[in-house]
Amino acid sequence: MTKLLGHGEDFLTLWAIKERTGTILKQHKDDTPTTQCLVFYRPSFGKSGGPHSAEFGEFDAIIASKQNIYLVESKWGNLKKHTKTKLNLEKEQILRHEVFAWYLVNWNKKYTGQWQNFVDDNIHALNATTKKLPTNQHGKTKLLTENLEFVLGKLKNHCTDFRSRANIKNVTLFFYNSQTSKPPTETNPDNTITPLDYNKKLHQNYIEL
Repeated sequence: MTKLLGHGEDFLTLWAIKERTGTILKQHKDDTPTTQCLVFYRPSFGKSGGPHSAEFGEFDAIIASKQNIYLVESKWGNLKKHTKTKLNLEKEQILRHEVFAWYLVNWNKKYTGQWQNFVDDNIHALNATTKKLPTNQHGKTKLLTENLEFVLGKLKNHCTDFRSRANIKNVTLFFYNSQTSKPPTETNPDNTITPLDYNKKLHQNYIEL
């Protein structure tokens, strides 16, 4: 297999989902074997778009086990000494989690290929989160609905134990070098920090995968 060397938050995320997914599952008492997990790497749902748009950005990853669906954001100490004990998600990230969790709870397989039916049944449901359902099936909006339908379908088919919002877990991966930093221990409500030490994988400023 080709040896990969990479730098930065995106590459660390790729390393984490390939080699540390088990750490995330264990933290949530999820006994699904990692070989039975489905992972989307940086799935995009358009630019954040601002209030009252349909677009809500991209996660760093989404992991589906048989028990839960994990919505993943990544943070990196950027090779600097990190000593802060609290790490909060940004408002845009919190909103992204709220919006996609709503989709996961409300979309189901009966809407496959029938996006307009989903819109008709839920047209006013996202008002509270300042986002709206994509309705115009052209251009960027069509791409958004196609991405949503594909990702939602794959996740719901894979996570066979999915029943409710309780099966959705918000996770922040925090990448740190244990020789210089400590991971934060506090975060937003309904969010979990998963600290990942990359010290043993570090080659100068690069990570080997």
